Amino acid sequence: MDITTTNPRGIPTFPFMSNVTDYVKSIDEVESTLQRFQEMISKYTFMQRNVERRAVGLKEKLPEMKRTLEVVRFIKKRRKIIAERKEKGADEDELDDKLEGKKTTPDDIETTFSLQDTLYAKATIKPAEIGEVYLWLGANVMVAYPLDEAEELLQGKLDKAKGSLAAAEEDLEFLRIQITTLEVAIARVHNWDVGERRKLRAEGKLKGENENDKD
Repeated sequence: MDITTTNPRGIPTFPFMSNVTDYVKSIDEVESTLQRFQEMISKYTFMQRNVERRAVGLKEKLPEMKRTLEVVRFIKKRRKIIAERKEKGADEDELDDKLEGKKTTPDDIETTFSLQDTLYAKATIKPAEIGEVYLWLGANVMVAYPLDEAEELLQGKLDKAKGSLAAAEEDLEFLRIQITTLEVAIARVHNWDVGERRKLRAEGKLKGENENDKD
């Protein structure tokens, strides 16, 4: 019987075997049918390993993507707060007198950032002066984006990654079902073969085979 249906990602479905004779007409076809089923299990298992690796990679990337998006939104929020305060008529001259000779202002943010897994550096962020951020796009490519565009890009990538992870988890469940269905089919074909051989021996139609060869 041909496999004609697939899941949304194009992985073929193996239908549940309701009748062994739909697949095997005689004991001569048993070996080739079992071999075909085993090959299909190998293909499903290969796809399963690939999907598992993809899911693991997505799970590792998602936290970093979320943190990057949160940083961009945090900077935008601080810029907005600073701008709103200035619009309310804050006494800039008085503020400048208090801060004369200082390298930082109350709006500056002291932070640390990761250079490598175990290496961090200190930095002073001036939200009021930040109009764009630099994002890694892969393959050693870094591009500057205005904050609004960066937020939109990061949100889009995050949504896409979440969708890909959900699809991968759905595919893994789908593949597990197909493998289990095939294992059941193999067991049913084997049991059918044993029963057919016993029946043929009892009818005297199967010669030259030990009673226990197929049991």
